[in-house]
Amino acid sequence: MIRFENVTKRYNGTAVIDDVSMVVESGAFVTLVGPSGAGKSTLLRMTNALVRCDGGRILFDDDDVAKVDPVALRRRFGYVIQSTGLFPHWTVARNVATVPKLLGWPRPRIAARVDELLAMVDLPPAEYRDRYPAELSGGQQQRVGVARALAADPHALLMDEPFGALDAVTRAALQDQVARIHKATGKTILLVTHDVDEAVKLGTRIAVMDGGRLVQYAPPAEVLAAPATPFVAALFGGDMASIRLLDVTRVADRAVAAEGLVPAVAIAAEATLEAALARMLAEHVEALAVPGDGPPRVIRLADIVRGGR
Repeated sequence: MIRFENVTKRYNGTAVIDDVSMVVESGAFVTLVGPSGAGKSTLLRMTNALVRCDGGRILFDDDDVAKVDPVALRRRFGYVIQSTGLFPHWTVARNVATVPKLLGWPRPRIAARVDELLAMVDLPPAEYRDRYPAELSGGQQQRVGVARALAADPHALLMDEPFGALDAVTRAALQDQVARIHKATGKTILLVTHDVDEAVKLGTRIAVMDGGRLVQYAPPAEVLAAPATPFVAALFGGDMASIRLLDVTRVADRAVAAEGLVPAVAIAAEATLEAALARMLAEHVEALAVPGDGPPRVIRLADIVRGGR
């Protein structure tokens, strides 16, 4: 668990983090979103003491980060930045092994961990472990950066706009990859982004920052359906927030009992309403069957529309 208690940071007398309090539960995926200068990256860097608080405190697993040896503290976190920060003259395997080597792991354990993580980020070890960063695409370099951050099995993962420099297709693929890693490992993740769609897609909770203040901290569906301030409403697109809600609402939440014939085309109950709408458009239908135990259920176009903002 990471607990922020009335955290403040000032530069030249101006508060860039202003009395922020929130609790990041173990296993949560928190996305920090807001405009440039909102304080997102500063707050992230305060978590592992790269930046020090001027007021309040941050607790990580009940330890005040200001009172823990900073080197020992940072080894409890994985850290991923936009530029990857890979050592260009080191192979992929050596880059991934950086922290385990510092911790004195034996070579066989390091080699096994490197291969495990390269496989996890979809870089086959036999093909990639001996390459150098210059021989990789930007997306592949970022995957190596994620693998390196996870190498020593950290308690939590901090990610500072890790996909900001990537093209849309690569970015979407890496978002999916990180979501799968979060599901597989249960790691606590804090991710800074300017992209509200990325925040909605990845976060189990969204922390909305504005002018150094935390203006809303809630699950994506709540931020979209009930923005706390006009700023939050505008940030998430006003009326467009209803479209974004489709991506965080499951078919199971809107499916109803079938009346009459069950549609021939089906969709899984765990699919999103966005996927259901896309399937309806592709199949030129206004209803889909929702397989499952119990009486037959369907999702209709009218069911997708109802309940929006």
